[in-house]
Amino acid sequence: MRRLLKWLFRLGLVLVLLAGILLLPVGYVELSCIRKPVEANYAALLPVEHHRAESRTLLTYPEWHIVHAYDDYAWVISDGDPHQFGFLRAITGFWSSLCELSYASAEHGGFPDETKQMVYTIGVSFTAEMLAKAAYEETIGRLATLMRGKERAPLDDLSARQAMAYAKFLQQVPWYQWDFSMDAQELLDNNTGSFRDTERLLALQLEYGVKSIYAGVIEQAVVSVGADELRLRMVVHDATAEILAGYEGVTVIGPNNEGVEIETPRYRELTDLLNRMAQDGVNFTEIAGNDDILLTATAPGGRVNSALYSFPRQGYDDFRHLILLKVTDLAQRLREMQTGPLTLEHIHDY
Repeated sequence: MRRLLKWLFRLGLVLVLLAGILLLPVGYVELSCIRKPVEANYAALLPVEHHRAESRTLLTYPEWHIVHAYDDYAWVISDGDPHQFGFLRAITGFWSSLCELSYASAEHGGFPDETKQMVYTIGVSFTAEMLAKAAYEETIGRLATLMRGKERAPLDDLSARQAMAYAKFLQQVPWYQWDFSMDAQELLDNNTGSFRDTERLLALQLEYGVKSIYAGVIEQAVVSVGADELRLRMVVHDATAEILAGYEGVTVIGPNNEGVEIETPRYRELTDLLNRMAQDGVNFTEIAGNDDILLTATAPGGRVNSALYSFPRQGYDDFRHLILLKVTDLAQRLREMQTGPLTLEHIHDY
């Protein structure tokens, strides 16, 4: 009994230590990256019921950082092995970018407590996942690739395709709606019985099983609090109501003081839509009651002077740049990107 209690005590200490490590970045952001909000003086055109907090254009990026990390990972393992992915780089990129965005959010309404809860939760979860994958892939996973040799096993290629499909799925759909059990079954069906295939099967089935359980918990939580709105309002000009109605997903509401009020989808669909509209000569006056918006763009080379934060992407030979600009300047910036060197990646709504 004494021995059992001793081991339970040791386990408790380990868990407390791990929790402390995972919460360290949260403490860093709270102590070093939060400023008192500055009152905005922008007079919105849209009715207040269609306003969304402007700071959210900054604070939606951390969730997209995770989406991008999965995409980076998929590209790395498309012709390489998981241990070649910089798991710690992905973690530090999340928290470093969050620090910059938290600091900048003071000029746009601040970092609300409810948003903090969400961002910190996904950040800690992402950190725990990346650390667990790093611990495995840098030890057992690396050893398995050495025993396999240079020729990739069938499940190396299959898991790479699954990772790429998952990364594309995340562009528009919440991660917890992915069917992890289908991936696990596909691995089982294609296992050749080789050492590497068996190792990949066991490792990834465990990962998919944990994610499937966690996804169920998150989905129930979302149901209880309600999903976020899938559409938003904006005011645009230099286009007639008839032209605007021709864009897929756009609903024309009617004339506004400085243009035409429309309703559009959000997330990845919005990025594609705004880019098409800008190339067609449409200009943007206000989006969701706001006059500032964040976008991410990629380009070869180092930091861009106008960027809040820049860092190299894994699996690509370029950098990602976080750029905050006025809504009224958005269309012209999108048109300029057609000739490089920046390439639009995502426009962050609210």
